[in-house]
Amino acid sequence: MSDAVYSSRTPGYEGPLAELAQEYARLDILKKRLESSRPLPPPAAKSLRDDMVLRYTYHSNAIEGNTLSLQETKVVLEDGLTIGGKSMREHLEALNHREAIVFLEELAGAGTALTERCLKELHGLILKGIDGENAGRYRRSNVIISGASVRPPEFLHVPEHMDAFFQWYGHAAPGLHPVERAARMHADFVNIHPFVDGNGRAARLIMNLELMRSGFPVAVIPVEERGAYYTNLDHIAATGDYLPFVEQVCGLVERSFEPYWFVLNDKNRD
Repeated sequence: MSDAVYSSRTPGYEGPLAELAQEYARLDILKKRLESSRPLPPPAAKSLRDDMVLRYTYHSNAIEGNTLSLQETKVVLEDGLTIGGKSMREHLEALNHREAIVFLEELAGAGTALTERCLKELHGLILKGIDGENAGRYRRSNVIISGASVRPPEFLHVPEHMDAFFQWYGHAAPGLHPVERAARMHADFVNIHPFVDGNGRAARLIMNLELMRSGFPVAVIPVEERGAYYTNLDHIAATGDYLPFVEQVCGLVERSFEPYWFVLNDKNRD
């Protein structure tokens, strides 16, 4: 990867993907339909949130190699128990991710946009009790993303890339549809790879912060789609073409409404 900053690295980076206009319109209709059902009945809201926290935590950690099963993650999160044969790190990853979701909910509820301070605090939660030296601190060494065709910028250039990232986020990104903006945030953040560890989890969290701030449900990337997910991110780093990844995120966002329709017994959702 060139050490040019992100705003100039990819031609057309600031332009919206016109090919997805119809999909964005469909997602907006779904969002309006959900908004018309708010406030949700308290039992429904609790059920939906508990399910989201569990599934999101399990899949996001599983993508990174955590071996806790869905049911084991549930036991750790909801019962506070430890699982025999599983490492302390794996338990902490589950607990920390839940805490990071709570932090996201607080930010989204206050309408707070992502800042560098928020990002570093979020990353600090991800690595709490796991790697205190690097939690919330940009990396001070070069890294290689396993299997990727493009290398992240050298560590000395990370602050420059992150400055460009936040400049884009504050000035150009608001002109994009929220789902496209969230997907591009994820992609460019993870390709900068600003931290030694926890970049994937952080990228998925900031993507969902943007979705939540815009009124969309949390989008969970299933571990079963990890191959396509990595391929699409690598494609962006190599070519600057965001379309396949944004299409993937659009599909995930659309699926994220399904638990709401089920709980609300909305038979007219289609």
